[in-house]
Amino acid sequence: MTRTTSSDSRPLAVFDLDGTLAETGHRQRFLERQPRDWNGFFAAADQDQPLAEGVRLVLEAAVTCEVVYLTGRPERCRRATLAWLARHGLPEGRLLMRGDHDRRPARATKLEALRGLGRGREVRMLVDDDELVCDAAERAGFRVVRARWASTSRSGSTALRDAQEREGRT
Repeated sequence: MTRTTSSDSRPLAVFDLDGTLAETGHRQRFLERQPRDWNGFFAAADQDQPLAEGVRLVLEAAVTCEVVYLTGRPERCRRATLAWLARHGLPEGRLLMRGDHDRRPARATKLEALRGLGRGREVRMLVDDDELVCDAAERAGFRVVRARWASTSRSGSTALRDAQEREGRT
């Protein structure tokens, strides 16, 4: 995960993007074919609609916390991701992304990033839709809000779960 530094001393509120702040249902078709079309999947992210419940939580958290965006999206998507966040009026915050060639499961990469963030600061909460990430974070002692409001969260996209856990892609 790529890191940037901050001099802010407020607690951290850590938010996932896909399935938490961004509705990815329209992109699932790229993962349901073999081989999976990762370029198409990530290229279509600029068309994601914001998820009202996630947006409400991040705006609320930004009042008392420094917002950090922690995503499994690869680093090559940074520019488009920052543009999406700005276009939808989401609070400024550090953006931690997966290295372009990092294929570890999301639960490993995100837990590593959370532990790094928590070394010098209070992590007030993690908001994420990936149940395995949430389970790992809770076991490590982090407060977790499980984002279950996206269509992909409700429908339980097998392709996306495989991508997150087995393929280390998002």
